[in-house]
Amino acid sequence: MANDRSAGNVTIPVEQRRIAAEEVRLPPSVLLEGTPGRILLEALRLFAERGFHGTSIRDLAEACGIRPATLYAHFPAKEQVLAELIRIGHEDHYGRLARAGGTDPVSRLRAVVREHVLAHAEYPLLATVANNELHALSAEMAAPALLIRADGRQLLIDILNAGIDEGVFALPDPFLAVTAISGMGMRVANWYGSGVPYTPEEVADTYAEFALRVAGVST
Repeated sequence: MANDRSAGNVTIPVEQRRIAAEEVRLPPSVLLEGTPGRILLEALRLFAERGFHGTSIRDLAEACGIRPATLYAHFPAKEQVLAELIRIGHEDHYGRLARAGGTDPVSRLRAVVREHVLAHAEYPLLATVANNELHALSAEMAAPALLIRADGRQLLIDILNAGIDEGVFALPDPFLAVTAISGMGMRVANWYGSGVPYTPEEVADTYAEFALRVAGVST
């Protein structure tokens, strides 16, 4: 039995699964009808828990209740299943960042980081696969996601630079600050699950305040 460690008034289990989340779901904008949808959902579950290289075509076909030949009729290669999940994850994530509100650098940073964290707390399996398995794609197939990721990073750098110019942020290196803020949010996907005593909104709001402190804002 796992031992528990108390954190304030909250008890956190010391031992956890590799991925804490268990619910397998994709954003509502994704069409999940028929066999292609079932393949994507089962691939999401297997890739998150076992990794891309730890999941065979036979594993995926058996999980879907189909023959490997049927799977190939929808996705010519296992890599294309992964590429589709990574595309979905990166496009959903960047869309959230681009739509975030805020009229000044402080409110903008808070809103963008909040959406960054929500994406990882609401769809932790998708975020885990999109981030951790990107290296498994060929350079050609990874390129679209890498471009989206660069756009998201630049969006955050622009916010920090604007805050520095206006004198509301005090930090020595915007790029390293972006790396710290982004990494902090990405890790949420690994530990957030139904057993955590926080809502996604509570986590996102708290992490947004952490990001403001990284930027040198007293909250």
